[in-house]
Amino acid sequence: MLSFIAAGSIFFPGLFLLSKQCLKHAPGLKWSEGDAVIVSARLVSSIQAIMASSAGYIIASSCKDIIEDQHWLTSTYILFAVPYFVYDIYAMFMCYWYKMQVKGHEEERAVKPMGAAIGSYLRREFLMVLHHVVIVTVCFPVSVFWRQGKGDYFQGVMFLAELSTPSVCLGKILIQYKQQHTLLHKVNGALMLVTFFACRVLLFPYLYYAYGRYASIPLYMVPLSVSWHCNLGAALLMAPQVYWFSLICRGAFRLFSGTSRHQRPPLGSTDSDPKTPTLPPANGYSPRETEREPSSH
Repeated sequence: MLSFIAAGSIFFPGLFLLSKQCLKHAPGLKWSEGDAVIVSARLVSSIQAIMASSAGYIIASSCKDIIEDQHWLTSTYILFAVPYFVYDIYAMFMCYWYKMQVKGHEEERAVKPMGAAIGSYLRREFLMVLHHVVIVTVCFPVSVFWRQGKGDYFQGVMFLAELSTPSVCLGKILIQYKQQHTLLHKVNGALMLVTFFACRVLLFPYLYYAYGRYASIPLYMVPLSVSWHCNLGAALLMAPQVYWFSLICRGAFRLFSGTSRHQRPPLGSTDSDPKTPTLPPANGYSPRETEREPSSH
C-alpha cells in the first residue's frame, strides 16, 4: 500500500518539475517561470485525468457483477492517485501566485506577503481546495477500507469523471494566453460542455440507475434502498459539479452568442487590460472570469 502512495508522491510532483524545466530551458521555448508553472500544472492535471479515465474504463468494462466483481487496478490506482490531490493544492497556489505578477497586478503582489497570498488563495479557491481535502480525508479511506472490496464497478465509473479534465485545462491555457477568439477555443468549449455534463453531472444519476437495474427496482426507489450515507455522499459530491457546470454554461452562452467577437482585443495587443484588477482563480471556474474574459471555458 505505502509503495503505491510513495510512487504517486514522486510521480506527480516530479512530472510537474520536469515539465517546468523543459518549458523553461528547451531550445525554441525559453518560457518564463510563471508561464512554465501554469502550463505544467495543466499538463499534469491532464495526464492524471487520462490515466484515471483509462483505469476507470478498464475497471468498469471488466466488472460483470457491479457489486461483487473486483479488479486489482481499483485500489491500486486510488493509492497511486491520492497524492495528486495534495500536490494539486500546491500547484493551484503556484498558478495563483504567478497570475498575481501579470501586468496590472504588480501593486497587489507587492503589498501581499506569502502568508497573505495563501489566505487570499484559500478564500478564492475555497470550494476547489475543500473538494481536494474531502477526496483525501474522506473519499480515500471510504474507497480503500470501508467498501471492503465491493462496488469496484462504481469506482471505475467515477474515475471516468476525469474525461472532462483535459478540455477544462486546455480552456484555461487558451484564456490565459488570450485565445478566446480562435476556433480551437470554441471547439474545445463545446467539447468541455458535453464531457463535463456527461461525465460529472450525469455521473451520479447513472450510478443510481445502474444499481436500480442490478437490484431490479425502479430508479425512484434506489435512494430509499441504499444507506443514508451513500445518498449524502453522492449529494455532497454532485453539488459542486452542478455549480461548476452552471459557470461553464454561462461562459458557453457568452462564447456562442457572439460576445467574444465584440470584446476581441485589437490585433497585436498582448497585454491584459490594466483596468481589470480581478484575478481569475486557479481552478478556472469563477463567474467573474466569465464576465471579464470575452468567453469562458
